[in-house]
Amino acid sequence: MANVANLQRMTAKALSEKLLAQAATDSSIAIIDVRDDDYIGGHIKGSTNMPSRQLDYTMPTLVRRLHDKKVVVFHCALSQQRGPSAALKYLRERDSILKALGMEKKDGEPQEVFVLDRGFVGWQETYGEDERLTEAYRKELWEDY
Repeated sequence: MANVANLQRMTAKALSEKLLAQAATDSSIAIIDVRDDDYIGGHIKGSTNMPSRQLDYTMPTLVRRLHDKKVVVFHCALSQQRGPSAALKYLRERDSILKALGMEKKDGEPQEVFVLDRGFVGWQETYGEDERLTEAYRKELWEDY
């Protein structure tokens, strides 16, 4: 069973390399940004904002939507609370729902679930102004972070 201690972490560098390496049509990576009202000042290109306060009732839909992704990366601002909590909810819900629906991954590699190390705060320090990787970035909002 998944817990905070055994959640996999992914660095911003590793994620940026995966994103830059994937073809434009490759959608094997899903990035789930669980920031709430702090979802301002930019986001990782191609990410989906699923506010943490809505996860309890949207998690079953999210699991079904992401069941074919090879890699799912969760993050919040710092990836200390909301990001890891969302990843745990996802893993537990995924295992429960997919088993009940008989949708367990039978072929290929199992889906990997990660938490982005240092969250969007860490991401924007290096990749905030890189338009290939970050959208809607507002540097002035991050200057005091």
